Amino acid sequence: MRTTPLFTACFAYFLHTTALKIGSSLQWIEHTPQPYAIKNFYKGVTAPTIASGGVASVASDTSFDLGANAETQGLKQYAGHRNIRLIYIICEVPYRLVANKASGINKLSDLKGKRIGTIAKTSATVFVDKLLASAGLKESDYTLVSGSVCMKAPCSSSTFPQQLVNRQIDAFGVWEPAVELGAAALGANAIIFQNASVYREVYSLYSTTDKLKDPAKRKDIVAFVRALNQTLDVFANKPDTVYQTVASATGVDVSVVKAVWPDHHWSGTWGADLLPFLIDEDAYLAKKDNRAVIPKADLERFLDTSIIAEL
Repeated sequence: MRTTPLFTACFAYFLHTTALKIGSSLQWIEHTPQPYAIKNFYKGVTAPTIASGGVASVASDTSFDLGANAETQGLKQYAGHRNIRLIYIICEVPYRLVANKASGINKLSDLKGKRIGTIAKTSATVFVDKLLASAGLKESDYTLVSGSVCMKAPCSSSTFPQQLVNRQIDAFGVWEPAVELGAAALGANAIIFQNASVYREVYSLYSTTDKLKDPAKRKDIVAFVRALNQTLDVFANKPDTVYQTVASATGVDVSVVKAVWPDHHWSGTWGADLLPFLIDEDAYLAKKDNRAVIPKADLERFLDTSIIAEL
């Protein structure tokens, strides 16, 4: 079939104006800079769209250009898809574990023999295991219990905060705001443990080598990351202007958003400490997933600073 110059021009225009598609879990606080950036700062031709998903979306579905997830899911996907690249860090969050002092818990080692709520195969499990290992506890020293998060009180019986109140579990560790709600429900009996040097969630933006090599897509990705940079400046330095927006987007009370905000560090980029952090976590995940560890050289390629450099 012969094509005319007009057809070629129109087709090229279509390619250049197809909106970025971003996969993200839409209910968490960490995701909220993305829609804020699109609404307030994005300067590309066509505004990006956000669909339910994450880094697994860019690994399995070429319609996705970007995905957002914690580093745990990034490493899990990269183990089988070496074309994935971590290109930006939206937020770093040192998770917290809340325990019931009425269960005889006053220090981390007191969690030996206890029931601890978390969500299997997620960053929350990595956090719990690594935090307790820092107190000398082996995974066989405690029992992990499944449940679900709560975003707003009152929390249902299947959620970790209510399980904690009902003494079905003695503690739980997961992302916010569930921990804050659990602590509030326990009141004076709550004790919180946190150690950023042991574990922090690195909530990141991912793409693939194919998308990053596409000139039109890359231009739009740079525009989106630039908008994220402007957004993180607001989130970090003028949080009072976004508390209500974040609360409305996630179904969390404004007072709870304010309470957990100091644990959310809107970073944008990363330092030299990220690579050893990922090497250590990948060793943990490789054992859990019964696979080989990812070589250091591959993890170095996983971290792609080229989009940040273009800003």
